[in-house]
Amino acid sequence: MANELQPVHRTPNPLQSKQWSDTFRRIAKYSVQRLVVLFITVVIGLYITVLIANQGGYVDQIRKAQIRESVGQMMAVNPEVQRLTQSQIIDIQQREIALEEERLGLHLPFALRSVMYLQQAITLNLGNAEYMTSDSGSRRVRNIILERLAPTLVLFLTANLILFGSAILIALFLSRRYGSFLDRAVVALTPTSAAPSWFYGMFLILLFSALWRMMPFGGMVAAPPPSGIHYYFSVAKHLVLPIAAIFLGAIFQSVYSWRTFFLIYSSEDYVEMAKAKGMTSSMIERRYVLKPTLPTIITSFALTLIYAWQGQIILETVFNWPGLGRLLYQAIGFNDIPIVVGSTVIFAYLLAITVFLLDIIYALVDPRVKVGNGGARA
Repeated sequence: MANELQPVHRTPNPLQSKQWSDTFRRIAKYSVQRLVVLFITVVIGLYITVLIANQGGYVDQIRKAQIRESVGQMMAVNPEVQRLTQSQIIDIQQREIALEEERLGLHLPFALRSVMYLQQAITLNLGNAEYMTSDSGSRRVRNIILERLAPTLVLFLTANLILFGSAILIALFLSRRYGSFLDRAVVALTPTSAAPSWFYGMFLILLFSALWRMMPFGGMVAAPPPSGIHYYFSVAKHLVLPIAAIFLGAIFQSVYSWRTFFLIYSSEDYVEMAKAKGMTSSMIERRYVLKPTLPTIITSFALTLIYAWQGQIILETVFNWPGLGRLLYQAIGFNDIPIVVGSTVIFAYLLAITVFLLDIIYALVDPRVKVGNGGARA
């Protein structure tokens, strides 16, 4: 047929391609700048931590005393050394002590030592722990910390994702039923969020573990650890009470705050206009209530997440959870300085990553924010 329809060939729009290229370049530049700023902030915080942990060189004096004691013990059990004269033994001992101090950088001035310790802390190259070991028997600080990182991420990311989704759904539900009995009950329960999550954890253990025998007292997995898929079921069972404690510690405050935001935006004129046009309630909530409140909600959730990182030390200790929080608590008790510094480094990295992701997500969900160009708004 002469009039047969021919396929339409769309030519690429050079203007649109240039806009995408400019946007990608601007986001990449902004991301690099934010990473540099956050890294500098982390470095400054870690340097202060190194100075405090070393107590102005006092810890170095303790390490020197430990070196002298260790060298003395090794020489005391060496039969070849016993054949030497006293002056020869002293010379060998002093030489071994000097070599060990030089290996650890203890012969350098304190200012140079602190910079060297900072470099080691940033890379988690902190050598061996003084007293603690990992579950696999390693004394390397990096191995001990990385072994405890995964349980912490599993617990707190799972708990806070459940908290985030549940709080949004409940807040939307209550905003549609403002003044109802359930709405007033949530408002009345909001002050209970002032108690930390570990406080609720103790009551949950008392009820569900000690009294009703429904849940384990603590830990991450049953002993001895099951194999196969039963291992994951055991982990999931041990996650229930810690997640419930985190949930109870923040849910009412989050729901109250976000419900207030939803009520404010649901009373705007453009929402009434959408209702007059006959749009469904779900579409109105999604487009005109939830979408404009997402930046504020995400900011609030990020602050809650940062608070959760800080409060996990006691929570993991209460539930005997083998994570970074419990590791730091044990290291403080043993005065194991390398573990304390290494745990602080990981927490600093986690906080920096949280802030960085918040900036990126904030720019994605809020069309008014234009990253780059000095943070100018579109």
